[in-house]
Amino acid sequence: MGTVYAKAPEPATVNNPPQEGPDDIDFEHIPVKVERVVVEGVGRTKDDVIIKEVRPLLKAETFQEMVQKSHEVKQRMEKLGLFKRVGIFIDTAKDSANKDSYEITFEVREFRPISGGMNTLIGNNDASLLFGVKLPNVLGRGEKVNGEYTHGTKQTRGYSVMMSKPLNANPEILLSGGIYQFHGSYPWSGYKETDRGLDIDLTFPSVLGMHSLRWDGVWRDLRSLSRTTSFAVREQAGHSLKSSLKHVFVRDMRDDGILPSSGSLLRLTQEYAGLGGNVEFSKQELELQFNKSLFWDTVVQLSLAGGVMRPLHKKDDIRINDRFFLGGPLTLRGFSLKGVGPHSDGNALGAEAYWMCAAHIYTPLPFRPGKGGFGDLFRTHFFVNGGNLGNINFNDLQGSLKDMGNDIRWACGWGIVLRMGRVARMELNYVVPMAVKQGDSVNPGLQFGIGLSFL
Repeated sequence: MGTVYAKAPEPATVNNPPQEGPDDIDFEHIPVKVERVVVEGVGRTKDDVIIKEVRPLLKAETFQEMVQKSHEVKQRMEKLGLFKRVGIFIDTAKDSANKDSYEITFEVREFRPISGGMNTLIGNNDASLLFGVKLPNVLGRGEKVNGEYTHGTKQTRGYSVMMSKPLNANPEILLSGGIYQFHGSYPWSGYKETDRGLDIDLTFPSVLGMHSLRWDGVWRDLRSLSRTTSFAVREQAGHSLKSSLKHVFVRDMRDDGILPSSGSLLRLTQEYAGLGGNVEFSKQELELQFNKSLFWDTVVQLSLAGGVMRPLHKKDDIRINDRFFLGGPLTLRGFSLKGVGPHSDGNALGAEAYWMCAAHIYTPLPFRPGKGGFGDLFRTHFFVNGGNLGNINFNDLQGSLKDMGNDIRWACGWGIVLRMGRVARMELNYVVPMAVKQGDSVNPGLQFGIGLSFL
């Protein structure tokens, strides 16, 4: 038999097949024995991790199983960050008396020891210029070191040095940690803040979804942004030390994270602050999303989100930089950024609880211009969104929940959505606020938004 060249995701092809025999070969029932596995081009990658990845190939019993396992090994080595490129070659084993014996060769190309570049980073209604340096596979088992500096459009800047390592050579179980400093301005609340901290994060899968367990220790310096900052914000200025443990569970069954047409999303977040320092609270958040595709490429989307937090001690107040905020094109359209809820002299103060929901109908552009090409990046949508933000009196929980359900802010509108690859999306909407409360900052008419996650 000649050489078989396998390249995912295309099916394996056989060069110089035998002239006799049936036209259709049943690869599923052709017996094989893998005699030898060779990995060429290895430099700094350690032998133990390579041996662990290729060992399952020796158990292949059929030709189809051998090809399939070869593709799986290729994908795992690339996902682990061991190699930049992996080629697979399957040939009959030379100098073997067994005609069913095969030899598998992986031709690999490792990453450069160090690389860097400049990119644009899209955040929630913000964009940043990112300068980064990367050290891939730095210790030979998929470890990575990233150094980054960011400068944003809204007076934000920061740097970080992070290191990550796959545990037990499993790319889905990732341990990471690092140090960072971030400075940002928050004009809606009239303050600026500098954070200096370190964090440790463990990401791992379960039968239900993905989990992230993160410890964060941060020294925060909050200052007034200008002379017009309200006294309610000024009295919280100063230093604070926060040590918190956060767990995030995500079950994402959607067919796309930016503009899904089917599937559901569940995200649960729990945070406990009080493992040292002078910041103590507990926080819980929930996000649900359902998508259903209908006729003529129409998609109906329903979303619901909410959160509640409380101090660990009744005498303590939750600081403004830990509270919930609501409003803006990413949360409650028709309102200014963080414009819903309690204010003092024009500064948003945030609150300890919120809920919001939205219903969307997404359709293609009228008359389908650019169908099959650039036009497929655009969608029109009609929406209704509503919600509320307020403080909870746990001594009168029933009354507080009643108030949260009665004082509803809501708006409706329509607009155009532009998909920006698989990382972000832009919206240009015309919004009509239908119910507002005293003190809210509204934004009727045209509203523009860019970000990763929209309600």
